[in-house]
Amino acid sequence: MLDVLKVTFPFFALVLCGYLSVRRALLPQAAIPGLNSFVLFFALPCLLFRFGAGTPIAELLDPTVFGVYLVCALVVVALTLGLTMGGRIGWNDASFGALTAAFPNSGFMGVPLLVTLLGERAAAPVIVTIAIDLVITTSLCIALSRLGKDAAGARAAALRALRGVLGNPMPWAILFGGLFSAMQFELHGAVDKTIALLANAASPVALFTIGAVLARSQMTTNAATPWQDYVPVALIKLFVHPLLVLSTCAAARFAGLTLETPTVVALVLVAALPSASNVSLLAERFGANNGRIARIILVSTAASFFSFSACVALLT
Repeated sequence: MLDVLKVTFPFFALVLCGYLSVRRALLPQAAIPGLNSFVLFFALPCLLFRFGAGTPIAELLDPTVFGVYLVCALVVVALTLGLTMGGRIGWNDASFGALTAAFPNSGFMGVPLLVTLLGERAAAPVIVTIAIDLVITTSLCIALSRLGKDAAGARAAALRALRGVLGNPMPWAILFGGLFSAMQFELHGAVDKTIALLANAASPVALFTIGAVLARSQMTTNAATPWQDYVPVALIKLFVHPLLVLSTCAAARFAGLTLETPTVVALVLVAALPSASNVSLLAERFGANNGRIARIILVSTAASFFSFSACVALLT
């Protein structure tokens, strides 16, 4: 366990540094969007592109990995909706709560952390999960959030979410990385070094930004939220989601589908990550209770230092 903590501690320490820098006013809140933009539009796409281009295309297009993770994401969304919706929590709040339960922080945190823990072979399943969560899980939950209004609103919200995906550089980075892998193209010289520099910056800046975003969300949320509205969802994210992925992988292997053990470990650890911090931005945009969503993300991130480390120790 100590060896695991030696690897995971620096990652969570960077999140804490970002959190404290905003809480102590060392980093102005006005600077956070700039950090977010740097990670989202420059550093992380370069990192995903490099991993995608260096990964065999067959691993990026593995239908078993795609199917297993997608089924688990849909089950988590349905389970969270069923357990939380009712009373003061309507379709809008329940849907974004479900998104926090099903959407791990695989981009900002998962890629660098899992590659460090498991090696570059872990990049392929992580990239597949990012594509699923960005395109399918997010669009589904946004569409569900509109059901409290009307079906036309749900369709419009889903289309709006898909347009947002087209404007997100991460899916494009994954796509172009896959094309480079399939065509066996390689970058050379100054272009390759520039992309490598940006990719190397992704991990520390992304982790620092997660902490800064969490601090800002906590500081700008004044309304009290009962713990019953957010703690159970955080527990679903940290415990139910990885257990569901593990059991689904076991069922797939029992059915004769090919899932190698390193891939299973990578998928389970992705599911054990805390909730994605960008869900808070989506909740704010669509008028959900962002205080509740921010608390789910904060609790899952803080608790995941222990739960994720324990999961790593058990699986590796």
